[in-house]
Order: sequence, then C-alpha cells, then structure tokens
Amino acid sequence: MTALVVKVGGAVAGDSAAAILALAEERDVCVVHGAGPQISLEMERAGIPVEFVDGRRVTTPEGLELVRAEFQRVNALLCEAIGEPAVPLFGDEIGLQAKRVPELGLVGNAVPSRPAAVVEALAAGKIPVVAPLAEGPLNVNADEAAAALALGLGADELLFLTDVDGLILGGRVVDSIGVDDARELLDGGTLQGGIIPKLGAAVTAARGGVNATIGRTMVAR
Repeated sequence: MTALVVKVGGAVAGDSAAAILALAEERDVCVVHGAGPQISLEMERAGIPVEFVDGRRVTTPEGLELVRAEFQRVNALLCEAIGEPAVPLFGDEIGLQAKRVPELGLVGNAVPSRPAAVVEALAAGKIPVVAPLAEGPLNVNADEAAAALALGLGADELLFLTDVDGLILGGRVVDSIGVDDARELLDGGTLQGGIIPKLGAAVTAARGGVNATIGRTMVAR
C-alpha cells in the first residue's frame, strides 16, 4: 500500500483539515492526532500532576480517563472539520500494539501495526483519523504511534504537521538531517520538549524505509 501518514499535533488539529484534504486529493492519507495541550489543561483543572519524561506523558489510571476524553473530543472535532471522508478510530479498539513502559504508568512504546480498520478505510477511499491509544489500554505518544502505523502500513511518507517550523539548532531551522546525526542529537541530551519524540519517531520511520518530515525538516536515511 502506498500511503501518507500525517501526524497532527493537538495544538493545530483544528486548523489542519484543509491541509489534510489537499493531501488526500493526490494520495491515500491516514491521520494520527494528538491532544497534548488539551490533556494538560484538563489534568491541571482536575488536580492531576502533569509530568513528562523525554516528551512522553506519565499516565495514571485517573489520567488515562482524561486522556481518552480529550482524544474523543479532538477526534470528533477533526473528523467534523475533514467532513464525510473521515473515519474516527481509536487505536486500542482497532488493534494498535505497544509494549508497556511501567515506569511511565499506563504508557506504551508503539510497535509497527497494520490495523484492518485502517486498511479497509483507505481501500474505501476514506481518511482514517486515529487517536493514539494502544491495546491495554495504554497511552501512546502520538508521534510514535504515527511512525508505528507508517511502518506497519508500508507507507511511503510520514509528515508531522506541527506548530513549530521543524528541528531548530542555533536559532535556525534545519532543512535536512541524516538519521545518524539525528540519533546523536537525541542521545546527547541537548534537545528538550516535544521535538524529542518527534525526531525519535522520524528516525524510526526513516530507518524503516519511510521518508519523514517534521515541519520543514526532512530526516534522511
């Protein structure tokens, strides 16, 4: 299957429908969305600690209920914006796989998956819109879930639509970076925040044969 997997950040989910529909005019598109800002806000309101380790959210059973609720809300809004082609899907209900990371709570490392529901939606000319939960249920970083789906589907490209321009080093956006240099950056501990899981997911995808782009930054094999 030749397809494009698009990861949409929670901060830009509501503004991404037009870009997704434009991409879908030429290719099969599978969307994976986050809801990070929305989840953090609701956790703060509920008095649940907001804690991240290397860009991944520590998730308690109480926190997972909020995570699911916000994924449901963002998924519904994004599907409404995309319109008739959108098919709402939740990873834990369609067989998205992950290996649990106990130190982070109910969190998993996504592994390459090829859910039948995604394949069927693409074959029908639809746009699957996937919330990044895995069987368990486990909370899965949306960037990692997008890479796992791209690899499992045999997609030819993974694109991150985000509110940042790309990988920024020395105050400038990097146009292209090789996977070895990217891995060295990640291992060096100098990066902070959400670029860590994005770049890690891009490296995983690129090493598996899927072209990956974060904003304006291409991660090359």
